[in-house]
Amino acid sequence: MKRLALLIAALALAAPASAQFAAPPPDQPDLEVDAATRAAVIDSLARNIEERYIFPDVGKKVAKTLRERSKKGRYDGITSAKAFNDTLSAHLRELAHDLHLRTHYRHEPLPIVDPNAAAPTPEERAHGLADSRRLNFGFQKVERMPGNIGYVELTGFEGSAEAGAVAQSAMQFLQYTDALIFDLRRNGGGDPNMIVLLLSHLYGEDDRVHINDFETRNDPVMPQYWTLTTIPGPRFVDKPVYVLTSKRTGSAAEEFAYDIQQLKRGTLIGETTAGGANPGAMVRLNEHFAAFIADGRAVNPVSKANWEGVGVKPDVAVNADDALKTAHVSAIEGLMAKTTDPAKKASLARALEMAKGGGPKPS
Repeated sequence: MKRLALLIAALALAAPASAQFAAPPPDQPDLEVDAATRAAVIDSLARNIEERYIFPDVGKKVAKTLRERSKKGRYDGITSAKAFNDTLSAHLRELAHDLHLRTHYRHEPLPIVDPNAAAPTPEERAHGLADSRRLNFGFQKVERMPGNIGYVELTGFEGSAEAGAVAQSAMQFLQYTDALIFDLRRNGGGDPNMIVLLLSHLYGEDDRVHINDFETRNDPVMPQYWTLTTIPGPRFVDKPVYVLTSKRTGSAAEEFAYDIQQLKRGTLIGETTAGGANPGAMVRLNEHFAAFIADGRAVNPVSKANWEGVGVKPDVAVNADDALKTAHVSAIEGLMAKTTDPAKKASLARALEMAKGGGPKPS
């Protein structure tokens, strides 16, 4: 299944409705779908949801309704592959209220993948790594802002060794800053192992903090995620942390924000996030259609719940465009309130005036 996810990388664009997958490029050619194709896709979709979806009762309900609508001719007039895909995705959201559960159309034929294949081929791995390197593993900007405030703009979470090295370099660069801002306004999610690494920098080397768990439908063992006691690089144990969010913040990025909030380790500033908490995998339905089906759900050890369907609500609600300025000002004001050094206070006052002048907006 990992191979399929890599081979349809054209679909892998962060979007509010899904962390890992979104609609294909608008210039992708359309295809005509006939009655046999529609019936086969719906049958495959219903069967896979019934067998794989994290909540069996919901899966059965969704599958039953899809089959009933098909028998009643609800899809008979649809001859466009794009329109058929959009209709199915809309129906899945309506029935399951799950932002990850959706179909995907691809004009280029999808490969038939061996379900027992545990890893991508060397060629697929190399292609994926090249794309990740080109995007700097999601680390778009690392900056020391006025007032000695550290800033990291992260547009994705990757769990590879190279991504970890980039993360370590970023944290090393910011080690002498007095506060940290993580900008996740354009982050659609990714690998929870990067969350573990970054959060580990926010706690002491003797701390073992329980971050998150994942419940899966077919695995009785619930994977747990804890901070690491042994990591290279600096730790920001007592430094203020701010996380910027938007409506586009999704999945693993939402988890990062949710974890910070539940652990009371920082302040969330911005907009309520997208609301996708159920991880899963892409399933091939036929030559041109696939579906992302959630077979798991996040379970926070503090709340015993997650953010599915409701998003993560910020502690300070502001328009996403104003989130960085708000966080920067708040960070400096917080430092000013704690310092008694006249020279440092004067320096922070100058930085505060700069911060109030505004900052870069998410593009």
